[in-house]
Amino acid sequence: MSKIKKELKEFLTYKNNYKFIQKELIDIDDCIYCENELLKDKDGNKISETENWIDVGYRNRGDFPQMLSNLFPYNFKFRGKKLASIENFFQGIKFKDKKTQNHVFTYYGTQAVHIKAASNYDWKETGEIYWQGKAIKRESKEYELLIDELYISAIQNPLYRNILSNCDKQIIHSIGENDKKETTFTRYEFEFELNCLKDFIQSKNKKEVEKYE
Repeated sequence: MSKIKKELKEFLTYKNNYKFIQKELIDIDDCIYCENELLKDKDGNKISETENWIDVGYRNRGDFPQMLSNLFPYNFKFRGKKLASIENFFQGIKFKDKKTQNHVFTYYGTQAVHIKAASNYDWKETGEIYWQGKAIKRESKEYELLIDELYISAIQNPLYRNILSNCDKQIIHSIGENDKKETTFTRYEFEFELNCLKDFIQSKNKKEVEKYE
């Protein structure tokens, strides 16, 4: 069994028992709050990190908010394909043509996020994304497993793995979309996946330390 398959199996077991409670974002007088802490003021100024949470966003201030973003340029392999960032996957699956999709994978995240405008296929009309020429329902278990494998592949990059390992706060993504029909990865899906992933890595690290104590 390969390292990725082994770790994916471990992660799926961990995720199946993982309890996640999403933090609520509240709008009061045109200001956004998260657990009574100001996240965005009336002028649009954002606070990206407090003692309790990290708001992920590539344009947000701070190392953790930026490095935990799907747009951050982590190179890794997924199912034999080289990806320049996690975002490349989420934009690439909006292209039906396999060769074009492979081309999308080579762009950096900040470039890839705009490249969907070059697609002649609208996944929102069919509710299907494509992986290497194969159609997959956006709202399906098959898609969920594809995402889990994607992130387990991504943490084989030691920098991405380390930033998750070093994160000691709950991860939120305030700019994330909420409707599965409008995005290939909702705010809830993102927050669930990353919080589960960081806790999974930290749990493995703890067991490794205890083994030698």
